[in-house]
This record gives sequence, structure tokens and C-alpha cells, in this order.
Amino acid sequence: METTHGAEHVHVGRDGWLFLTAGSNNVVGQFSRSRLMARRVRGWRRLVVARVRGCERLGCRYLHVIVPEKLTVYDHKLSEGLRVKVRLSPALRLRRALFWHRSARRACLDLVGAFRAVRDARDLYFRTDSHWSFAGCDTAYRLICAACGAVPKDLSGEPQEWRQMAGDLGSKLTPPQSERWPIRGLQRDAVRVHASPIVELRERTGRADKLHVGAHVIYRNDAAGTDPRKVVLFGDSYAHFAPIMLTALIAETFAEVHFVWSSSLDWGYVERVRPDLVIGQVAERFMFELPDDRFDLEAYAAERFGTELAEAEAKSARKPGKSSDKNSGKKPGKAGTSVAGP
Repeated sequence: METTHGAEHVHVGRDGWLFLTAGSNNVVGQFSRSRLMARRVRGWRRLVVARVRGCERLGCRYLHVIVPEKLTVYDHKLSEGLRVKVRLSPALRLRRALFWHRSARRACLDLVGAFRAVRDARDLYFRTDSHWSFAGCDTAYRLICAACGAVPKDLSGEPQEWRQMAGDLGSKLTPPQSERWPIRGLQRDAVRVHASPIVELRERTGRADKLHVGAHVIYRNDAAGTDPRKVVLFGDSYAHFAPIMLTALIAETFAEVHFVWSSSLDWGYVERVRPDLVIGQVAERFMFELPDDRFDLEAYAAERFGTELAEAEAKSARKPGKSSDKNSGKKPGKAGTSVAGP
């Protein structure tokens, strides 16, 4: 098959399965005994142990959720010419490295084992995309609930619609490879009570799909039978701030859920919110780099989005019928620093 530039990072497997193999995270290269990966695994071990102990000091519990790479789960769908040693999966190596750290090993959930056990019963990922499907997300969600003693909800239902779409991998091929995607509305009882200024701006201007690290939302759920605990979830596109992935499932289960798009933890935020449970979710391929848990969401938002928010505010003030903060006598707020929420 003729491919476009960049498609060398996509492996065309059996039965329409596509796999990300390279890129900035050197995906296939992580399945190796290299010194670099050995250092990475040791670094992640120290990080998870520190997170578990840090949460214990604050009176909360930590769960570490690694979303397995498609290569780790569907290695039997690879075509000739590509093989990976699943035993060298970064997620599996980390769990082995935590063998003598009992509490940290319990906190590091085994999604690899859970996914491989049911991989042939349902598609846990979209075949043309690097992300998990509802089935994969739901499997992880139920594992999280089991780990913390929560009662999972059944949000499967029938899809509201089906769309023929090429995922982030299929779109790189020529011609693009697409598949039918089931579209489900996962938000039932939970209500989003806070979105950071950059989330609101990007949603209002139709650019929410370009927003990643620094996105921040809060959901509350007052429905009968909801688990009364408060959760802070640090994650990436597998969790997401929109009600389409893991964040939505968690929000339908717990009374209050804070989502911060970051692989790093913001300990200051955790101390202010005082959750019962902290979840650190990361895609396995992102284990190529170690997060920095000195992350400060407020400072990051101000530096990364402050200019964009200020320009949007100035543009809005110039519209007819709009008065500026100066004219209205209101003191301007610090751009992008609405962190704690309501």
C-alpha cells in the first residue's frame, strides 16, 4: 500500500489492525533491554512509590493506571516483519520492578493482563486509531472500581449513532483506512460545574480538539447511590476533559471528580482539594519520559495560555456593547489560574 509521509510510523497488521510503531516516543524501541529503558523503569518505580507514600501522608489513596499500548495487547495481529517481546512491555516491567513494594504494586493496576484476557472477545481499541474503544475504557474503569471498592455502573447501552471514520493511524495511509465508530453519550447524572478558562475558550471557538496538557474540569454527581468519595484524576487523551472517555465514567460513579490533563501530579492541587482517591493515568508509550511531579497547574496555565486568554478577552471587549474591565471598574483576574473551581 502506498503511504503518505509519516506513515512509516504505522504498521499495517492483520484484519485491519493498525499500530503506532515509532514517533517521538520510540514505541517499538521501548520493548527492549536497553540501558535507557532500564533507567526509565527504575525511574517510574521510584515515582510510583513516592506517589503512594505522598498520598498516604495526605490521607488519600493512589492508583496508577497505565493504558497498554496496542502492541502489548494485540501482538498476535502484527503482520510479518514486526515482532515485539511482550514481556519487555514497559507496563509489565514496572509491575515486576515493584515486586518488593507491596503497596505500590497493588496501586499499579494490571491492565495488560486484564486486556489480554478478553482481547479476542471484543475490540478494546479502534483498529484505525491509537486510542481505546468504549470496550477498552470500560474494562479499565471496572478494574479501577474493583481496586478501590466502588460499584461500577453499566453505561454501555446502544450507540446513539455510527460514523465512518479514519482514526489517527488510518488517516496517515493512502488511501485512508476507516472503520465504523459507535458514538455514545456517557454523561448521565454527572454535571460539569467548572471548566478552566482555556477549556471554555477552546470549546467556544471550536478548537477543543487542540487542547491537551493544562486542561482542567470538575464534575459533581448528586444522584442517589453515587459513591460519596472525591477523586482527582491526572491523565491524558485516554481520560479526556470532554465526557467521552474515562473521566466521564469516573464522574458517573463518584460524587466529585477533578480532571487535570497532565502526566505529572500537582501536589499543591491535591493538598488543596483533599481527595479520597488520586488516579494517575498514563499511556504506556508515554513511559518513554518521566513526569515531573513538581508540576504546578496554575503556573503552567498562566504561562502557556495567559497570552491567548488575554487576547481573547481584549477582542471580546472591543465588540459593540462590551465594556472593558477598566471601564467597568472590575479588576482583571489572573489569566488561566482558575484552578480549585467551585
